[in-house]
Amino acid sequence: MKGAEHKAEFRFYEELNDFLSSERVKSAFSYCFSGHPSVKDAIEAIGVPHTEVDLICVNGHSVDFNYQLRPEDRVAVYPTFEALDISPVIRLRPEPLRHPAYILDVHLGKLARWLRLLGFDADYRNNFKDEEIVEQAQREHRIILTQDRGILKRKCVTHGYWVRSRRANQQIMEVLRRFDLHRQIKPFTRCLMCNGLVERVEKTRIIHRLKPKTKACFDVFYQCQGCGKIYWQGSHYDRMLVKMKTLIDHIEV
Repeated sequence: MKGAEHKAEFRFYEELNDFLSSERVKSAFSYCFSGHPSVKDAIEAIGVPHTEVDLICVNGHSVDFNYQLRPEDRVAVYPTFEALDISPVIRLRPEPLRHPAYILDVHLGKLARWLRLLGFDADYRNNFKDEEIVEQAQREHRIILTQDRGILKRKCVTHGYWVRSRRANQQIMEVLRRFDLHRQIKPFTRCLMCNGLVERVEKTRIIHRLKPKTKACFDVFYQCQGCGKIYWQGSHYDRMLVKMKTLIDHIEV
């Protein structure tokens, strides 16, 4: 860093290493700085979004994001703890959202479809702008799922996650594990098209919209309360059940 006067030692743990260059992974390294930057600014300058961090210890003591770096500080940075109670120290993340709802960036359309299939509130448009995602996440208390680290570095973002995987079936397993969602799965309760809630509907109410073969072979129907799309348990339903069973089996291994 040009004009840097001081050095601090940083060490990142567990999945936070995904954001680091190879020479910094799972090892302590020096960070050069001048002035009095906050530890949050330093962490994001290194490349780790603040939304991924849940605990910072400086010289063995927990601190918040506003802590100002000092020369020769030793900084340990940890991700969200799932199995360990760290309530006695300073947690940096707000409490988890009790009823998780998500908003996904333009790169995660297939993941949005998977989340909806499993019954999770997942807002998605293929023309979302970053500003819209951030504003809507704040207004509707949604967790941002993205493959753009820059979104998560915005100061106003409190709940977000950088999706590592590139394939949709791996992405959904990653998100289910990260947010411990497998016990909250309620398949076929949300519309795959618009994210609206799906409810049972009497056949007589939608019979005029059915094709002759569907009308003759099926009696149980469901309808999206948002866009009006009609669903029934045809061959596509059986195929999705198989996909979901395979997915859940992998999650529980």
